[in-house]
Amino acid sequence: MKNIVILGSTGSIGTSALDVIARLGPDYRVVGLSANTNTELFLKQLHAFKPRFAAVLNPESYEKIKNQMPSGTRLLPAEIESLMFMSSLPTADLIISGVVGAIGLQPLVSAIKAGKTIALANKEPMVMAGKTLMKECERWQAAIVPVDSEPSAIFQCLSGMADEHNYPQMEPQISRVFLTASGGPFAKRKGSLSTVTPGEALNHPRWRMGRKITIDSATLMNKGFEAIEIMNLFNLPEEKVQIVIHPQSIVHSAVEFNDGAILAQMGEPDMRVPIQYAITYPHRAAGPVKKLNLFEAAKLEFFEPDLDRFPCLDLALAAARKGGVLPAVLSAADEVAVEAFLREEIHFTDIAKLVYTVLKSAPQTQGEVSLNQALEADQWAREAAAVCLKEKVYKKAVI
Repeated sequence: MKNIVILGSTGSIGTSALDVIARLGPDYRVVGLSANTNTELFLKQLHAFKPRFAAVLNPESYEKIKNQMPSGTRLLPAEIESLMFMSSLPTADLIISGVVGAIGLQPLVSAIKAGKTIALANKEPMVMAGKTLMKECERWQAAIVPVDSEPSAIFQCLSGMADEHNYPQMEPQISRVFLTASGGPFAKRKGSLSTVTPGEALNHPRWRMGRKITIDSATLMNKGFEAIEIMNLFNLPEEKVQIVIHPQSIVHSAVEFNDGAILAQMGEPDMRVPIQYAITYPHRAAGPVKKLNLFEAAKLEFFEPDLDRFPCLDLALAAARKGGVLPAVLSAADEVAVEAFLREEIHFTDIAKLVYTVLKSAPQTQGEVSLNQALEADQWAREAAAVCLKEKVYKKAVI
């Protein structure tokens, strides 16, 4: 029996995880679920899976559902401490973090300090303070299994090659990591991207995801986040991470070793595969996903990313290179910028300009960032981005 907590159960990761768990059968049991505002779906999930604990962060949502709990389910207060409580439940064997943004940092830390295995889709904490989090994992004997398709692919390629996730031991054997990206909806679009609408940006050609990550995929910021995530997760320097645009999304990522051999993880683009692997790890179970037909997938294309056209990726790589609090500032400023774009307050191309403006005014720090420093940088960046939006002061991103 594996007891599972899912943070962000109404999002794309959470709903796919529940689909996988339902198919896996009675050996996998949901003991905790959290959501934010989608009360209708959340109530359906609660009554279907009957977890021991439930939480919603939005106070209005809490009031809507507080008297509709299934028998045996306790609704926790509408506060971050409830997610931290569920993340460290003594009875939980796996914590799936599918929340969006920096809000996932504190529950992740709680899970790590409780020595849990965390199936992590919430990449922002790894961007903000990944090296520190990995040291905390070692200290508390916790483990992070990446859920996003591309980091999961790298994890699968390296699986079995290191004792207890000892990636520093492996790094000398790795020549390069090829981190693939579909390129999003505008990979082949001609002309300026300044007129892109939220509806167009949300129309991803390969994946169905939440609104924030879909916009980040359209700007390629998501790939920058993933690059920082895998640098921290697998102890890799920036020069060993090569981002490759691969429109077919069949090769989910690959690892090249010092002897020239390349291991790639391939398959149909379906998030249930990496989600299920994270849930059943280190074992594999039969899944519902269509198997890859190599004859139908005969044409596979690979391109270098256009950093002039997609400056968000360049900003992310620059933040990783300079280090300190800049990755945390990058993550927070991007959250504010994406929300503003979705509200149609700024243009698509203004996302990079706003992030760049905040990064340029950020305090410079050296070395690894403490968790408190990351949280402080996150708050500072949100306030700075809000001022830029109010005063309409953001500049062209020039790295």
